[in-house]
Amino acid sequence: MEVIIVIYFAVIILMIAAMWTIFSKAGKPGWASIVPIYNIIVLLEIVGKALWWLLLMLIPIVNIVILIIVIHQLSLSFGKGGGFTAGLILLGAIFYPILAFGDAKYLGAGGQQTN
Repeated sequence: MEVIIVIYFAVIILMIAAMWTIFSKAGKPGWASIVPIYNIIVLLEIVGKALWWLLLMLIPIVNIVILIIVIHQLSLSFGKGGGFTAGLILLGAIFYPILAFGDAKYLGAGGQQTN
């Protein structure tokens, strides 16, 4: 039982570190990734979506579709494709650290190059 708890907390710490790094790579404050609701607002800024998308995330079933779109836009923002989006959705504990600690560079909202 103790081993499961240690693994659980290790995965949580890994995901916090990954999201912190992803936010930092996008030029946003890393600490914003651990503040509830504000982290979604900053994530929407990173992917180039309007603030009112936060309201869509409060609607049951619609929120699943919106979250998939936001994750795909996050993938595109770092120069990754649809396959990487599927990895982020299905195996997030593996793919978010790859996005954070790998060589992916932030290209701008939705993958549009920033100058």
